[in-house]
Amino acid sequence: MGPLVPYIISNEFNLVIALLVGIGFGFVLEQAGFSSTKKLAGLFYGYDFTVLKVFFTAGVTAMIGVLLFGHWGILDLSLIYINPTFLWSALIGGAIMGLGFIIGGFCPGTSICAAAIGKLDAIAFVFGSALGVFAFAESYPFWENIYLAENWGPVLISEQLGMSKTVFAIALTAIAILAFYLTHLIENKVTKRQTEVTTKRRNVYAIAGALAFVLIALVAFSPSKEAIIETRISSTKRHQEYPFKEVTSDQLAFEIAHNFHRINVIDVRSPEAFESYHLPLAINIPLEEIDDRKWEKIFKQKIKTNYFYADHDSIAKKAYLLSNYAGKSANYLLKESSSDFRNLYSNIETPVPNASKEVINTYNYRQKLANDLEKLVEAMSNMNKPVPVQTAAIKGGC
Repeated sequence: MGPLVPYIISNEFNLVIALLVGIGFGFVLEQAGFSSTKKLAGLFYGYDFTVLKVFFTAGVTAMIGVLLFGHWGILDLSLIYINPTFLWSALIGGAIMGLGFIIGGFCPGTSICAAAIGKLDAIAFVFGSALGVFAFAESYPFWENIYLAENWGPVLISEQLGMSKTVFAIALTAIAILAFYLTHLIENKVTKRQTEVTTKRRNVYAIAGALAFVLIALVAFSPSKEAIIETRISSTKRHQEYPFKEVTSDQLAFEIAHNFHRINVIDVRSPEAFESYHLPLAINIPLEEIDDRKWEKIFKQKIKTNYFYADHDSIAKKAYLLSNYAGKSANYLLKESSSDFRNLYSNIETPVPNASKEVINTYNYRQKLANDLEKLVEAMSNMNKPVPVQTAAIKGGC
């Protein structure tokens, strides 16, 4: 299930879903007649374009679904694996597969489908495919140079054409609708019969086409989830009216020294600023990475309280607001900046001889806390960094 694993679907349950989807896919292929060589070969002879219509419909549906889910923030598009393009491999392999398709009447997927219901020609086709795979593997050194030639990497057609994903979606949907119409005319001409489309079916086609364009327009003209969140957290008025939970440097220092196991101190500055100086036991999650999935466990848990700080009040507040969208953890904001905390606990000023009792007590309090923090940091030097979840694109494809 690609990018849905392991965040929504577990790795183990993914295998169960894959089995069920595979069975369902095979059943639909067989019911659609894709186990018949006559129907499959009809694409090349012009008397049956069911294969083209099915794959075009599946492609357009998946494309619009991916665009919508990415737009709404449900699907992380960066985790979708894009097969790298090896130009000569694609051209030569496509020609070989096309010849095999027209000669044998099957493609790899439909041959398995037909073999599963006991068709002898499909079983022979699968056996021949296995021999071809074995022959290629054994002779790979001979083909390696041409196999790896013209490596374009994971490119997209929209990028090659200089289009946005939305414009390309509109173009591809229009091409699909035009293809359905033209292939209907070709089928009538080749079979020498006039198959009229009923009014009911024509209405269904019109509604389906209109719905596709409406959904694409929704992606094009409505703000994405990221844009909505960015607008909200960047609003000065929201910063003034939002009830931020704030703590002072003294309160946070006490929490670190006595309740470090119950809190996360989160530095939202740049890695360079973090390396220059950071609060004891702090972890660095730059502002632009807060909505990254590798940190979502920190913001979705309810066991530890998160304390945010930065050099500037506006940045810390944006991080605080972002974390509220990213999860449901308890969050607090350091009133002062990191520099203020440093001045209080790293550069403690000794009171003057005639200082008041309050000033002396404050000095003693902070001095003791500073010593406690120093000892704690030394003891926890190898235990204060959480392990972020590593994200990777799921490889796969037909």
